[in-house]
Order: sequence, then C-alpha cells, then structure tokens
Amino acid sequence: MSAHPRQTAIAQLLFGAAIIGTNGLMVRLAHMPPTAVAFWRMLLAGLILGALVLARHGWQPLSRKAWWWCAVPALAFAIDLWMWHRSILLVGPGLATLLANAQVFFMALAGVLFFHERVGLRFASGVLLAFLGLWLMLGGDWASLPREYHWGVWLGLGTGVAYAAYNIGIKRSQTEAARGQTRAPVEQVLCIAAFGSALCLGLMGVAEGVTFAPPSLHAWGILLVLAGVGHCLSWVLISRAMVALPVALAGLLLLAQPIVAYLLDVALFDLPTSPRQWLGLAVSLAGIFVAGMKSKEALAAQEV
Repeated sequence: MSAHPRQTAIAQLLFGAAIIGTNGLMVRLAHMPPTAVAFWRMLLAGLILGALVLARHGWQPLSRKAWWWCAVPALAFAIDLWMWHRSILLVGPGLATLLANAQVFFMALAGVLFFHERVGLRFASGVLLAFLGLWLMLGGDWASLPREYHWGVWLGLGTGVAYAAYNIGIKRSQTEAARGQTRAPVEQVLCIAAFGSALCLGLMGVAEGVTFAPPSLHAWGILLVLAGVGHCLSWVLISRAMVALPVALAGLLLLAQPIVAYLLDVALFDLPTSPRQWLGLAVSLAGIFVAGMKSKEALAAQEV
C-alpha cells in the first residue's frame, strides 16, 4: 500500500474511534433515562442504515436461518446498551468505556469454549496487564467506594460480555446472509440488528415505566448526533479503514476510543485523578492491545 492511502486509513480509523469515544458524553448530555437514550439511538440508527441500504444496494432477501441469527446481535446489543448507559451514569464515560473494551477478553474466551480456538502467552499476558491496570485505578480505593460505584464497574464489565456476543452474532449473521443467491450487504444485517435492539429496548423501557419522549429540541439533537454520527458514521469509517490496515495497527488505533472517553470525563466532569490512576489507564490499555493482537497463523486461519 502506498503512503497516502495508508495515512488516509489511519486518519479514518482514528476519527471513527474518537467519535465512539464521545458516545458516553452524549448519553450524559441527553438528560434522559438510560434505556430511553439507548432505544432512540438504535431506532434512529436503524432508519439511517435502512435508507443507506436502499440508496446503495437495495434490500436483499435473507434465508430464515439468517433472520434467526440476526436476533442474536439484536438482543446482545440491547443488553449491552442497557448495562453500558447505566455504567456511564454510575462511574463516568471514561471508566465505563474502558471496561466495555474488555470484550477483547470475552471474545477470546468464547473462541476457546465454542470454536475450539487456542489462546497463548500473549493473551494471558494481556489479561494480567489489564487487571493490573484496573487494580491501579480502583484497587486502592475499592473498599471505600460507594455501592453504586461497585455496580457501575460490574455493569461495565457485563457490557464487555454482551458486546462480545454482539460481535459473534454479527459475524455469524453476515455468514448466513452471504449464503443466498444474492449477497446481502453488511449494512442490511446491521440495520436489522439495530431495529431488533430498538424493539428489545422498547420492551425493557415499558417494563421499567420510563418516559421515552425526548424533553426538548436539545435532547432530540443529541439523540440524532448519537445515532447518525456516534453509531453510523463511526462504523462506516472504521470498517473502511480496517480493510486497509494491519490488524495490530488497527487494534492499537482503536484504543483511541477509551482514551478520548477518559480525557473527556476528566476535562468536562472534573473526574478526580492521580498519577497512579493514569498509570493504571495506560497499563489497562496495553493489556487490551496485547490480548487483542493475533498471530499470523490465526489471521491465516480466519481468511480460509
């Protein structure tokens, strides 16, 4: 690859990751119940993705099996957002986003349990680094932190589990969608998953008794930005860049997501920090990166 396309791909990936890093901020600025914010994000994103599919490719028929598999990421992402939005409100966008990136570890664990994949010393080292970083950030003060903060941490880690399930479901849904006579674009799978997530979140909100109506034009604006920019644009930028960059470099650049979220948390919400916590952030990010790296053999197996 020449230098110019590579630099463009790097810029796209960094920009996309940075956009995702602002999503937690958008959730707080909406000043709405967390389930309602998640519902509107997915409903509006589904409408945008649906319009994109119709404009670019046209709607392609899917097999019944593909439709069933689309239900997996729909439910998983609804659970993901339900937990993550609450984690944001309890521990802040920075830490909640960092904890959600633990999906790297849960993806690898799912590979071992369900797909008979192997994990080596690199993965184990990454796990140890990540937990060491979390201990540096939280361990010294864990006992003195309020119970709500503890719940925020556990919900953030639960978000990582749900996000891993979403990624696996999306991958399997795409595989099934590609087996028909006409290959369905990935935007179509994501559109179905978005509408499915919105339905699940709507049912969750009804059970909770939340108010879905945005209270102001300001809230509508935040929701539109979250869906159109934070969800759809960021995905388009990252997906295009991932094709053109080495996996290790892409994984490193994607760490801009929790970094941006943490810096915004510090700058805008006066998050108290110490040198130890900054060191913990750096160590956790290093662990996520190391665990997410894949060997040449693993990449070759994926391409078969």
